[in-house]
Amino acid sequence: MADTKKKSVLVIGGGSVGTIAALNLEVGGLAEVTLVLRSNYEVVKEKGFTIESIDHGALEGWRPSHIRNTVPDILKESLPPYDYIVIATKNIPDIPPTAVDLVAPALGHANTHTTLVLVQNGLNIEVPFLQRWPRVTVLSGVSLIGSAETEKGKIVQDDRDRLLIGAFGRGGEEDDVGEGEKDKKAETFVTIYSAGGKTDCVHSTNVLHDRWRKLVYNACLNPICAVTGLDTGRIRLVEQGEVLEGLVRPAMREIVEAAGVVADVKLDGGVVEFMIGVDPLELFLKPSMLADVEKGNFIEFENLLGEPLREGKKAGVPMPTLEVLYQIARAVQWRTKEARGLVAVPAKRTA
Repeated sequence: MADTKKKSVLVIGGGSVGTIAALNLEVGGLAEVTLVLRSNYEVVKEKGFTIESIDHGALEGWRPSHIRNTVPDILKESLPPYDYIVIATKNIPDIPPTAVDLVAPALGHANTHTTLVLVQNGLNIEVPFLQRWPRVTVLSGVSLIGSAETEKGKIVQDDRDRLLIGAFGRGGEEDDVGEGEKDKKAETFVTIYSAGGKTDCVHSTNVLHDRWRKLVYNACLNPICAVTGLDTGRIRLVEQGEVLEGLVRPAMREIVEAAGVVADVKLDGGVVEFMIGVDPLELFLKPSMLADVEKGNFIEFENLLGEPLREGKKAGVPMPTLEVLYQIARAVQWRTKEARGLVAVPAKRTA
């Protein structure tokens, strides 16, 4: 890049994905990263991160340039606007605070300098951001990494970091950011993210294809594992593949059809079998939604499952399998809300 000054990057979410993102940005030497942590803040503040990475090797006591346990309020703290804000938290719009509320203090009211990068899963995740800040460039980040935080401050990355970065479409009539300018900001982010040579980060010009393709896994296998309690290996072993044929494949085919009708995204014929087998069977991998259920956490089912279902039904695509999965996922979420005291339940009647 012609501009040799380091880009200021705020990463919100220091879990397994956000931490590796912060690491890649810092390693390249083109970014100064501020990482916002929550539950692991005290551990990282005292000891730094312990990272076991297929890309970076073993790191002990690693920290980015700055860590915080709150999102910066650039107006109250008289901070200059960040060049990029990367949001790498789970996206759970039915549980406050929303991602928009979370980022608001760091973006301010009339900021047109900062570019948002949503390294989050699902469909239509950009909509609330573009509605609130129609003149801000919002980039899609589709992460294909295999990474987990096995305990607070310990990150184990066992599959290469692959990140697809591209600009979301226009935000409405008030959006005066040119498509060329959006692409330039996407390409700049790819450059600073890739500078360390430890990752596979590319500029994608087909964001909808990236997101619908990943939904074949995330809208189907992810919630199926969550509601059954089975990992991706055991799902494939049940009754000689009958669950695959009766549940997994029908759900995935509904996503493939919806992608074509809703977004004119033509997914190749082998995508269903690819996604079924993308995790080695003997890895017995627990997708993120299953891991969250086991931890008693909220699940991010609305953007992964609800949005493609709503878009497909609106376009007239029959989606009976996903409809059932969605309603079960809603019930699972309600159960967690009750456990957290977020819903009122009548007292049990005594005999």
